[in-house]
Amino acid sequence: MINGWLANFLDPTVFTVSCTVLGLIVGSFLNVVVHRLPIMMERDWQCQCAELRGETPPVQEALSLAVPRSHCPACGHPIRALENIPVISWLALRGKCSACHAAISPRYPLIEALSGLLCTFAAAHFGYGWAAAGAMLLIWSLLALSFIDFDKQLLPDSITLPLLWVGLLFNLDWSGAGAGTYTDLRSAVIGAIAGYLALWSVYWGFKLATGKEGMGYGDFKLLAALGAWFGWQVLPLTILLSSVVGAVAGIALIVLARHGRNVPIPFGPYLAAAGMIALFWGRELTQNYLHLI
Repeated sequence: MINGWLANFLDPTVFTVSCTVLGLIVGSFLNVVVHRLPIMMERDWQCQCAELRGETPPVQEALSLAVPRSHCPACGHPIRALENIPVISWLALRGKCSACHAAISPRYPLIEALSGLLCTFAAAHFGYGWAAAGAMLLIWSLLALSFIDFDKQLLPDSITLPLLWVGLLFNLDWSGAGAGTYTDLRSAVIGAIAGYLALWSVYWGFKLATGKEGMGYGDFKLLAALGAWFGWQVLPLTILLSSVVGAVAGIALIVLARHGRNVPIPFGPYLAAAGMIALFWGRELTQNYLHLI
C-alpha cells in the first residue's frame, strides 16, 4: 500500500500538483511572516532598550507567528478557514472583509500566487528529490525577505543566517560522489565568504567616499547565503543581474512615481530576484557569460 502511494506521488504530474498546493499554503503563511516578524523584532528592540535604561519593558499583547489568530486589521473579525483558502478566498470575497467590507490588500493573494507558481516551476524543473525541496525552501525565504525589505528596508538575521547554513548543508557531499546538491562544498564555502566580502567592500568604499551608507548589512548576508547555495562561480552574474534590475527599478521609481533621490531603495528584492534566476539557470548563464568574455 505504501509502495503504491509512493509510486503515485513520484509521478511527475502528481508531484508537481502537490508542490503547487504546498506552495500556495506556505504562501499564506508567508503573509503572516512578512507582517508580523518586523513587529516582533521591533518589540524585542524596545524591550532591550528599556532594560538598558533600567526601565521595566512595556506589557504588550502576545504576538508570534502563531498567536494571535489571523484577523481583519480594521474590525478584528477572526479569519475563518473558508476565508483563508489561498487566492480563492480573496477572489470570492472580492478583496474585502466579510464582516466590515474593508479592503484586503491584493498583496496577500500575490504572495500566495507567486509561491505556488514558483514551487510549480521548481517541481517541474528539478523533479522529485532534494534539489526540488531545497529550491522551495530558498523560494519561500527569498519571497519573505523581499517583501519585508520592501516594507521596512530590513533583511532579518533570523532568515538570512539560517539560509546560509542550510545552503551549505544542501551542498555537503552526502553520497560520496564528490558534489553537493547545487555545487560542491568547497565552492559553496568560498561563495559564502566572497559574497559577504564583495558587498562589504562596496559598503565601506561608498561610505569612505561619500560619508553615507549605501546599503545595509543584511544585503551582505543575503549575498553570502546565495554564494553558499550556488558557489562563488555564480556570484559575478548574481551581482550584475541584481544591479541592473535595481538600477532600472530605481530610475523608474524616480521618474514615474516621483520617488525622491534621497529616499533609500531596498536592494534585497533585486538580490532575491537574481538568486531565483541563479537557482534555475545559474550554471548555464555563467557558462555563457564566461564564454563571451
